[in-house]
Amino acid sequence: MITFSAPVAGDVLMRPAVPEDAEALSRAMIRNREHLRPWDPPRDEHWFTVAGQRARLHDQLVQAETGRLALWVLASGEEIVGGVTLSNIVRLHLCSANLGYWVDAAQAGRGLASAATLLACRAADTELGLHRLEAGAAAANLASQRVLEKCGFERIGTARGLLFLDGAWRDHVLFQKLLHDRPLPTD
Repeated sequence: MITFSAPVAGDVLMRPAVPEDAEALSRAMIRNREHLRPWDPPRDEHWFTVAGQRARLHDQLVQAETGRLALWVLASGEEIVGGVTLSNIVRLHLCSANLGYWVDAAQAGRGLASAATLLACRAADTELGLHRLEAGAAAANLASQRVLEKCGFERIGTARGLLFLDGAWRDHVLFQKLLHDRPLPTD
């Protein structure tokens, strides 16, 4: 499990998610429902409830305990204003994961996504020992593509019809970032 926490900007702290975040995540999902709708898969009403967020957190934290996922929230006081996830963590000779992130509509344009992405890259390298991160951004999500480019990710291609978002299968621009060139440990 990750322990990495760090200030992001102003009063926003990036810290590991905990089960007690369910209520604040529910408020954040309700508050950002329309803001995130174009980039999220279809969500049922349960998703936006405290119980729905509690169930999602439970599933994610189980994956985190087994080393397959790392999950942070961006917290401003008692409110959650964003999140960062490293999913599909694979060790062995791949040492790779997928990066995902979101930022509250009221916080957009403050550099939180870029700062949190750079912090997640640092944790992926120093705390998790990963070599490579991959991220995708919907072809229409130019702001997310700019975040990835600003953080040193390189564009590696386009995945046609990758995800069903906002009522249709959407193309995604794929990016990667190599975190280091150290050899694998031989122990």
